[in-house]
Amino acid sequence: MSGVPFAVHLAARDHGQMGETFPIIEEDLLTVIEARLRHLESSGRIAELQATMRDQAVKSVRQPKAVAGLGTSATPRSWLFDPSIVVENDVTDDKGALIAARGQRVNPMAFVQLTQQLVFIDGTDKTQRDWAVARFSQMKAKIIFVNGSPFDQMKPYQRRFYFDQGGQLVSRFGIRNVPAIVSGEGQMLRIAETPVKAGGA
Repeated sequence: MSGVPFAVHLAARDHGQMGETFPIIEEDLLTVIEARLRHLESSGRIAELQATMRDQAVKSVRQPKAVAGLGTSATPRSWLFDPSIVVENDVTDDKGALIAARGQRVNPMAFVQLTQQLVFIDGTDKTQRDWAVARFSQMKAKIIFVNGSPFDQMKPYQRRFYFDQGGQLVSRFGIRNVPAIVSGEGQMLRIAETPVKAGGA
């Protein structure tokens, strides 16, 4: 190479458009949501959605979901149940005195007796309803539905009914069939699955 300096030539060329291009648009999310809500409001959809949610809430209260897996008592079955629990935190009285320490096994029946029996029934079965109401006064027992609407039956029977939401009680007591009666027996609970015939036998 003589005295001519080495040169690098760079050239930029237009190769044309390789594909479709789009403008970048960033919308404020809150603006989009607000616009959609205004549209729903103007079209009456918000009121409709609110009414639907209200109706569903009322229905879930008036007609709770039936407890699954329960049958009808065909033969008597009775057993004792220990209601003892393991305390998760220290329990103290109003003066700060320790009643039970964390991790201690405590039987609530040692402190409070079950003053009312718990009677579990299928509230959609008129035979079970009539039997429970005839046999157990409101002072003597709480009648607890595992199916059906307790609210719809309060007026015809002129008494309060309850519902075992999610089957928490029957599951804890090991109840598999209704009617079932839970009674206090010393520091234990007596659980009896009791067959009922038409006519309240």
